[in-house]
Parts: sequence; C-alpha cells; structure tokens
Amino acid sequence: MFIPEKFKGKKALVIGAGRSGVAAANLLLASGGFRVLLSDNKPLNLLKDRLRGLNAKVEVETGGHTAGVLACGFAVKSPGLPHSHPLIVKLRKNGIPVFSEIETALAFSGTSQVLAVTGTNGKTTTTILLGEIMKRVLKTRGAKAWICGNVGTPASEIASKAGTGDAIVMEVSSYQLEDSSYLSPAAACVLNITPDHLEHHRTMAGYINAKAKIFRFQKKDDAAVFNFDDARCRRLAARCPCKTLFFSSSAKGGALDAWVEDGAKIILKWNGKRAALTPPALPGLHNLENAMCAGLMALARGAGFADIQRTFSAFKGVEHRIEPAGKARGLAFINDSKATNVDSTLVALKALGTGRKNIWLILGGLDKGSPYGPLAPLIGRSVRTVLAIGAAAAKIERELRCAGTVIRAGTIAKALAIAAARGKKGDIVLLSPACASFDQFKDYEDRGRKFKALVKKL
Repeated sequence: MFIPEKFKGKKALVIGAGRSGVAAANLLLASGGFRVLLSDNKPLNLLKDRLRGLNAKVEVETGGHTAGVLACGFAVKSPGLPHSHPLIVKLRKNGIPVFSEIETALAFSGTSQVLAVTGTNGKTTTTILLGEIMKRVLKTRGAKAWICGNVGTPASEIASKAGTGDAIVMEVSSYQLEDSSYLSPAAACVLNITPDHLEHHRTMAGYINAKAKIFRFQKKDDAAVFNFDDARCRRLAARCPCKTLFFSSSAKGGALDAWVEDGAKIILKWNGKRAALTPPALPGLHNLENAMCAGLMALARGAGFADIQRTFSAFKGVEHRIEPAGKARGLAFINDSKATNVDSTLVALKALGTGRKNIWLILGGLDKGSPYGPLAPLIGRSVRTVLAIGAAAAKIERELRCAGTVIRAGTIAKALAIAAARGKKGDIVLLSPACASFDQFKDYEDRGRKFKALVKKL
C-alpha cells in the first residue's frame, strides 16, 4: 500500500510520460513532500505535446532511463509497462517499491467512498452512468461525485479534489489493477470477462487474477456486483470477501438482484424492495446489463430507485461507443472506436445487425493477440464487406475471408471512400476495430474523432 508519509522527503520516480504519468508527477510535486523524476524511453520530440501540462519543477529524462532512477525512494509506473520490463525488474531487485497511478492518487484523496468498475466490455458506459447517478444523489447532500480512471481523466487529476462526503467513481483496467498492491473500493463490479490484453497478461489466468484485485481487499460491509450469466464472474464472486450482488439478462428472480423483464424494463431489488425501471435509450442487450450493474452499485452506496430512474431517462450514451456519427449519401455512420477487442465488436454487431447484410465493418489496428474467428458468424449474417485497416489487416483477411468479402483498405480514409462509393441506401458503415489504435493514432479517442471528422467531410 502506498502511504505518502512513509516516503516523505524521498525522490519519486514516475515511469512513462503519458497522461496519467504527467498527472501523477504533478500530484506528487504539488503535495509538497517529494522531488519528482519523470522518466520515459521515448525521445523528447515525441513527448513535447504530452509534457506541456507538466509542472516545470519536475525533473525530466527522455530517450531512455538513466542510473538516476535507482536513486529514487519509490516508483509509479505506466500501466502499459509489463512487470517483466528490465527497468521494473531492476527497481524491484534494488528494493524500490513500485506502485500504480490509481493507488498513488487515492492516497491523497479526502474520501474513502470509491466505486470501481472493471470488466472486459462496458466499463466506460457503466462508469459514466454510475457517476451521473451518484452526482444526482450527492448533490442533495452538498457533495460531489468525481468520475476518473480509464475513462480518460487520470485519477491523479481528480482524487485530491475529493472531500470527505464526496465519491470517486473510477473505471479501472486490468493493467491498472495488476499494478495495484492495495485497492479497497466501497463498491466494485466485474461486468464480464472474455479474452483481452493477452499480449500483456500472457494467459487468461493472469488476466482474470488481475481483474480479481478489484475486490481482493474489500471489507465485509462493502459490495461487489457480478454478471450472473458469465461463468468466470460467478467463480470470481465465490472468492469475494464482501456482500455480492448479481444481475442477469437471461434469467429472472431467485437469488438475482437485477434482471430484464419483457425486454423493456429492468427489475432492481434492494433491502426487500423492488422497482421496475425504464433503462437508458441505448441499443443492445449489453446496455441493459450496464444499466443493471450501475443501478445495483448506486443502491449499495445510498441511491434511491427514483435517483436511478431520473438518471436513466436523461442518459444519452458515451462518445466512441456505438455512437451515431451522421448520415451521408444514404449511409448511416457509427463510431465504435472504443471497441478495442473482438468481444466489443461482437457486441456492436449484435446491437446493429438485423439479419440483412448491410454493414460495412471497418476492422483493424494494432493486434492484441486474440483470434478474429469468433466474428465470422455475425459477419456472415450482417456484414456486406469487411474493410481491414492498420497493422492487423493481413491477419484479419487471413482469418475472416471464409466469412465474407474482405478488402484491405489500409486506412480509415480509404475505407470510408470505398464504402461511400459502393454502399447502398440504408447501409451502415461501422467503425468497430477490435484492435488497439496505437499503430496509426494516439489512442481510441483520436481514432474516433478522426473518423467523425472524415464522415463530416462526406
């Protein structure tokens, strides 16, 4: 566990000049107890944009890690850096503790009310929806709910602003959880678990064990929400030390705490009472699951059914997740750039597919080690053409050409040009890459916004 007082006066090493690294360096310096070294392996010319928001008093080294890193009292690592990285191995060999950015940030927070969301898919929608519910609840008490983490705003930018009566609603990835030595949220969830980030975690067991850290140190009076329909989630729930709550989109009643009624309502149970609520107007069964999970977590932290329903009614969705991006030439364009794994793309195809072969699927980017074969049945049913882009294009063509037509477009611009030229009225052009974005873009947000800008030009 990171305890700031234990390291006061020592030099802090922050590894990685990404957004969370810069935020962590600024936070540690602002606390007044540390000198800070920010170290990144990339050359300075590639980091200038990122370093613009960095406090000028932070010491910076780029283009490699010098011997100066071993003079630091502790380190905060970039979540993308594997534990097998030579620098991490060297730090630990020299007895220098390494902490995650999120646990470092939370050590400076004035609240213990942390609500943490993880899972392979649906994290961002659930986090933002939960955050909006908690904002509504806490506003009546003169307090605030702060949304941060993997949604785009680093915890280090937010945590120290949160006061005693506030709540922090945080999306946490498997990378961030793996790095954390101690995390104890008052409410947590595991939405689902399917293969992802295997290029980092190496095995499914490693990935699942990282996810399990979200509830490992929860206390008896805390709450954790699980997807009853996911066998891996049920097995994890058996290891949970606190109150467990379950939602299901396929079953009803019994030991469940939330389920779907008549395909249009969700039932939530809490403290012997139940309510039938109208979910947010978002496409797909997965969004019913996201809503049930957010509702149960909010109930566990003091929300009422009315708070949840008012938020559901006002909620319009999340940028880059099955987001309408406009219409042109009789085609509808959908931005699902946040689909960075195969299962996310499956979710989008299930939500948008009607059995007509009218989808132009833009697929590809930086491969993450999972096969694309699971997409084949839905491609065969609903996709007119796969437009393969980025570094994974050859693998996508090899694994999916048996399912339908695959064109190696290379870039989003070229893919859009092909779809616009060949598409028919009523067709859907769906960017749902099933890959990371870093081969051609800064991140999935950059990819999604550039897609929308190109659509606007049409």
